[in-house]
Amino acid sequence: MTPDRALRASIAAATGLALVFGPAAGIAMADQAVAVDTVFDRSVGLQGVQNARDVGGYRTVDGRVVRTGLVYRTGQLDKATPADLASLGERGVRVVDDLRTGYERAVAPERVPAGAVGNWNDVIGHAPPQTLVTTLTGGDDLYRAFVTAPGANAAFAAVLRDVIEIRDGAVLYHCTAGKDRTGWATAVLLTLLGVDRATVTEDYLLSNRYRNAGPDDPLNGVRSEWLDAAFDQVNRTYGGFDAYARDGLGLTDADLAALKGKMLA
Repeated sequence: MTPDRALRASIAAATGLALVFGPAAGIAMADQAVAVDTVFDRSVGLQGVQNARDVGGYRTVDGRVVRTGLVYRTGQLDKATPADLASLGERGVRVVDDLRTGYERAVAPERVPAGAVGNWNDVIGHAPPQTLVTTLTGGDDLYRAFVTAPGANAAFAAVLRDVIEIRDGAVLYHCTAGKDRTGWATAVLLTLLGVDRATVTEDYLLSNRYRNAGPDDPLNGVRSEWLDAAFDQVNRTYGGFDAYARDGLGLTDADLAALKGKMLA
């Protein structure tokens, strides 16, 4: 076993997460294959909720590890079974942040585990109509709107503040498919914690695996160029990710220190 795999094995033993060392079939669209040799199989294993997984387990560029059991990402919870909700409760989920529009919430009403508080943080509900049309199909314009749309920064910042401020329990955030708005929220969180860009992209593309997305399937899958568009928009609008965190998301140095202190081992 290589030293890198030995480290991952020791982390797995400590966290209870299974490791995947080999290639996995159906992991992504044809031109977006992701090697899972470097990531955990972090599925939460819910019956009625798609794309449910733990955000933790990744290593940062300075050698620390993102703690597991503190932040979860999923698709919409309207079809969560009683067993699903009980499982989330057992995992300590105490805050559920819904990133969907009002229309999406009306069509698929929110469900939260017993003892959890539900928050509504609409990412693109105030965006131009052409952006709303692409909500279910991804694309560069949608991802750029995650940075520029009215209310988007406040929505993503609210999720991060929940992660920082909750003292006892875990935070779960979701959109409809758990891949676009939720994907960007996760990319932002992992980047703030110091996870390298390649690993952030790998995690993002895992939505293709967990949603069984085939080639050229924008409804169910994601593409790396969409995530690249959001990061590019961060640079265009703010001049860099640090400025985006400060001026776009409104996070102070103290906020970032608290986030890292909580999430990194």
